[in-house]
Amino acid sequence: MEEDTIVLYAAPGMGHIISMVELGKLILNRYPGKFSITILYTCGCFVDTPSIPAYIQRISLAHLSISFRQFPRVQIENTLIRRSAPAIMFDFIRRNDPHVRLALQEISKSLAIRAFIIDIFCSSALPMAKELGIPTYYFYTSGAAALAVFLYFPKIGEQTTKSFKDLTETVLEFPGLKSPLNAPHMPEAMLDRDDPSYWDMVYCCSHLPKSNGIIANTFEELEPPAVLKAIAEGLCVPDAPTPPVYYIGPLIAEEEESRDSTEAEDCLSWLDQQPSRSVVFLCFGSRGSFSRAQLKEIADGLEKSGQRFLWVVKKPPLDDKTKQVFEVHDFDLEGLLPEGFMERTKDKGLVVKSWASQVAVLKKESVAGFVTHCGWNSVLEVVIVGVPMVAWPLYAEQHLNRSVLVKDMEMAITVEQREEDGFVFGDELERSVRELMEWEKGRELRERSRKMGEMALAAWSEFGSSTRNFVNFVNSIT
Repeated sequence: MEEDTIVLYAAPGMGHIISMVELGKLILNRYPGKFSITILYTCGCFVDTPSIPAYIQRISLAHLSISFRQFPRVQIENTLIRRSAPAIMFDFIRRNDPHVRLALQEISKSLAIRAFIIDIFCSSALPMAKELGIPTYYFYTSGAAALAVFLYFPKIGEQTTKSFKDLTETVLEFPGLKSPLNAPHMPEAMLDRDDPSYWDMVYCCSHLPKSNGIIANTFEELEPPAVLKAIAEGLCVPDAPTPPVYYIGPLIAEEEESRDSTEAEDCLSWLDQQPSRSVVFLCFGSRGSFSRAQLKEIADGLEKSGQRFLWVVKKPPLDDKTKQVFEVHDFDLEGLLPEGFMERTKDKGLVVKSWASQVAVLKKESVAGFVTHCGWNSVLEVVIVGVPMVAWPLYAEQHLNRSVLVKDMEMAITVEQREEDGFVFGDELERSVRELMEWEKGRELRERSRKMGEMALAAWSEFGSSTRNFVNFVNSIT
C-alpha cells in the first residue's frame, strides 16, 4: 500500500520556508505516522540568504518525516531588473512551474499525495495540481481581516480604473471590516496598475476561491466575528463559492538561532534585572529598517518618555522608501544615534544591534509593551504572551493589520504617521509610549491582551477552535 504524503510548496525566502516547515511539523505532531511531509522550494531568488541551507539541514536531521526538494536554480531575467521587487518575484515563481509539475509527477509514482498546500504567491501552481487531480489548499500566513481583503481585492479593483496609490482621498470598504482602509495603505504589490505585480496579485487572489480550502494562521477568538461571518457567508467572493477556511493558529515559528548568542544572552539577562512590567520593547521584524533621520526621532522620543526600553536597531536601508533590509549587516550603531544618547540612557535602556530573540524577549516578566510593525508573526507572538502593542506599520499588509488591531480587536494604540512617507516624529512616539505604559488606556489594553493570551492557549486545547478546525482539514483530505 502506498504511503500517504502531503506536499508543501514554499514561496522564496526564509520566512516562507519556516512557515511551511511549522505547518509540516504541526501535521506530524498531531497525526504521527499518518503522513510524511515533502517541502518544495526554489533556488536563485534575490531574497535567498546563506542561512537557508543550514536551516533546512537542521530540520532534516531533527524531523526525519520531513524531506525537502530544492528546484534547480532559476535565473532572474536581466530584462526584469527595472521592475518592482514583487513583479520580479512573481516572474521568478512562474519560471519554476515546470519544476513543480515534474516534482508532483515524480512524487506521485511512489507516494499517494493526499494534499498539495501552496503559499498564496505560488498560485500559478494551482491549475497544474488540479490538472493532475491533486487536492490543493492555500496556507495563508496572515489574519482573517487580511484574508477578507485578499479575497475581495479582484472585486474592489473592478470599481476603479485608477491605481490605489493615486487615490489619496479614497477609503476602501471591505466586507466585515469595521474601519475602511486608505487606498494608498493597500499592500505595495496592489498599489500600481501599471506595474505587472498588480495583475499578478489579481491572479493570485482570484485563484484563492478555486482551491479545495484555505488554511489560515490565526484563531477564531482573535478575529472580529463580523470578518469571520463575512468570509463564511461568501460576501468577500460575491461571484463564486468560497472554499472552507480552516483557522489553525496560533502557529509560531521556532526562532532562528542567534547570529551572536552572547549578545542575545546579555539582552535577556538585562531584562531579568528590570522591574516587573516596566520595559517597552521596540522591534520591527526580521526586515523592518529606518532612515538615519527616523532613528534619531525614535531615540529622541524614547529619551523624553522616561520609560525603560529595549530597542533593536538595524542598518538603514539603501532606499529609505522600502523600510526593509534583507541581510544582517555590521554597522556603526553609535554613529546612527544622537550624540551621547547611549550614555544618557544607559540606566534606562538597552539598544541591540540587528537582532534579538523576539519570542524570548516577549516572554520576560519585565516587558510591558511592544512597539511593532504589525507583521502577522509578531502579532501572534505578542498575543500569546498577552502584551499590548503600539502599532507602527511599515509595508505589506501591515497597515491593514494595524487598523484591525486598533479598532476591531482593541489590543493596540497607533502612532500617527506622516501621510506621504509614514515618518513618525519623536514627540508622537513619546506620547504613544507613555499612553501604553502610564495611562488608563494602557491598563485596559493590557487586561484585554492578557485575556486574549489565555484564549490563544485555549484554541489548541482538546476542544479548542483550532483543534476542531485542524481535524476538519485532515478529514477533508482523508
